[in-house]
Formats: sequence, C-alpha cells, structure tokens
Amino acid sequence: MPKQFKVGNHVSWNSEAGRVSGRIIKVHRTDFNYKGYIHHAEKDNPQYEIRSDKTDHVEAHKVKSLRKI
Repeated sequence: MPKQFKVGNHVSWNSEAGRVSGRIIKVHRTDFNYKGYIHHAEKDNPQYEIRSDKTDHVEAHKVKSLRKI
C-alpha cells in the first residue's frame, strides 16, 4: 500500500516553477470534480487538495507526486 497523508500534513511537490510546498486541506477517496475535470481517486489511492504556502492556490495531487516535509 502506498504512503498516505492526512489533512494538515505539510508536503511538497514539483511544479513548473520548481519545488512548491503547502498543507493538505482535503483527502478524496472517490472520484471528484475539480476545476471542471473528473479526478480519479480510490480508497487505497486517494488524491489530495493542497493549499500552497506562498500563493494560497489550491491544487489536487496523487500521493506519488508528494513528499512530506
């Protein structure tokens, strides 16, 4: 089973602007509509909504793209 995070964890991920960090604000364990697209998530492979530390921008990412900091 892949690593899993919970709401409030501080994580980082790669973006076009380089490494970005933020806090997890929501965990999705079923498919969800986000910014007009259906994002696929499962109980054992969730997706996370994360708010950037610097810009307050919110993104959705799978666990494989995240690192706990």
